[in-house]
Amino acid sequence: MSGEGERTIAQNRKARHEYHLEDNLEVGIVLTGSEIKSLRAGSASVNEAYAMIRGSEVWLVGATIEPYAQSGMRNHDRLRDRKLLLHKREIEKFRQRVEQKGFTLVPLRIYLKNGRAKVEIALGRGKDTIDKRETVKAREAKRDMDRAVKERG
Repeated sequence: MSGEGERTIAQNRKARHEYHLEDNLEVGIVLTGSEIKSLRAGSASVNEAYAMIRGSEVWLVGATIEPYAQSGMRNHDRLRDRKLLLHKREIEKFRQRVEQKGFTLVPLRIYLKNGRAKVEIALGRGKDTIDKRETVKAREAKRDMDRAVKERG
């Protein structure tokens, strides 16, 4: 593997539907040897995951990294909490926003960048059902307009 560029391993597709997202940030993640090998094999999920601030650290909770088949007895727990690597000022910025009502830290994707595992997290505020319906209506209207333009041209 050349180690160049980015390769997305897992993506939270529901996040943009469920949350109003702002303040995206790329962070590092602390992994064991079998976890990084499993990520490189492409077996992970962040659909049910969230990030939590505990003390002065940020943790990724609920992310699934499947056990690495060739690792034998020294395998990892697939649902363990994993530490995220942020600067103190970034943690404090997020802590202030998360303490406000309705904000949470949402992992958007796990990816490899130049051979290193990274997580993209964002600050999200949960959408109401009405907001979700409006998002769907806007998407359908855009799709209809694009079809009309394609048929004309």
